[in-house]
Amino acid sequence: MNAIVKLGSWRDLFKRNKEMADLVGMDGLTQDAANRAYLKNKALDININYVARTLSQSVIRLKDKDESVKTDWHYKLNVRPNTDLSASDFWQRFFYELIRNNEVLAVQTDTYDFVIADSFVRKEYALYPDVFESVVVKDYQFKRPFYMDDVIYLRYNNKGLDEYTEDLFGDYGELFGRMLDSSLRSNQIRGTVEVGTVSGTEEQKTKKLQNFIDRLFDGVLKKPVSIVPVSKGLEYNELSDGTKQGQTFDETNQVQKTMVTEVAKLIGVPPSLIHGETADQDSAQEMYIKYCVNPLLKKLEDELNAKILSKRQVSAGKHFEVLSLNRPKPTKDIVEDSPNVDKLIGSKVMNPNEVRAIYGLPPFEGGYEFVMTKNYSNNSNGEMKGGETDNDDTTNQGDDNSE
Repeated sequence: MNAIVKLGSWRDLFKRNKEMADLVGMDGLTQDAANRAYLKNKALDININYVARTLSQSVIRLKDKDESVKTDWHYKLNVRPNTDLSASDFWQRFFYELIRNNEVLAVQTDTYDFVIADSFVRKEYALYPDVFESVVVKDYQFKRPFYMDDVIYLRYNNKGLDEYTEDLFGDYGELFGRMLDSSLRSNQIRGTVEVGTVSGTEEQKTKKLQNFIDRLFDGVLKKPVSIVPVSKGLEYNELSDGTKQGQTFDETNQVQKTMVTEVAKLIGVPPSLIHGETADQDSAQEMYIKYCVNPLLKKLEDELNAKILSKRQVSAGKHFEVLSLNRPKPTKDIVEDSPNVDKLIGSKVMNPNEVRAIYGLPPFEGGYEFVMTKNYSNNSNGEMKGGETDNDDTTNQGDDNSE
């Protein structure tokens, strides 16, 4: 309250000289905290683009039981969905739109290209497929409607993302703005200009004073060494050199980091991955794949199976498989898991082709046969033998040497 009274008294003082009030700019003294909307967009973009880049590496396979099948769908989904985007660019934008807008629609054109809708109107029905109308892609609006059975449509089911971040960044944005303003004020150079008797009309006086202040600001702000000229009737006195300690850069940076962390938690990304922290990275990566990547891939996988394949094809064993970071790395993973692989095959828990499928490798002829090693066999007849040493030969060799 005291600050308001003091501010009012200063306003009354400056009102005595209208020209001085115009020069100082009294509106700036009552200006509200700046709207830091860019902080919200920055935090959202950092996190959403991180997930979208991950999913842009997806490989989509059409499989007939355990064998991959190469069809035209392989080219459309993995190489060139349309004439303007590669597969990686297409899927990055697809998942960005999904997370950012809580839904995404991809339609197929008359040339069988997949394009992502910029806007659309969805009409929902209780007993019939929903219809998408007024579908706009870039500057082109489709005249015909698209039915739910003919499009790829996903929902993110996180309505609270935008609402929560709106409220969150209302508080954090104000805090960041005040910290930034405080830092600027603490490092601000302050001074006074004493105005004495200046000859001329009121307009000439105001113009002369304004020119003096403009030259003063230009010298202080833009030049490493500034010399202030002394004019008759105008004298500059510096009150602060801008070295006062205020909010540090680290403190304001921490606020931005906290905002990014909050959004990361909302969409299931471990904050340590976003911030590039190396501590316990393997565990964070595993959580990221399990709770963020896999659910989104499953949504796309289910949609492709439902919209592209018929019921008969699915019943016959055809299905789409979408892999990204969850895709095994055959050489690295098999070498690390070789003891377990040997046990799975040797105990007849899995056949070789089933194990190969886990590591993303194609099956081979005869690989569906189960093989059991003697270590896991319970053969009372002793037919599976091996690994014994011939003690007689060793003894004989010793006898020969002793002679």
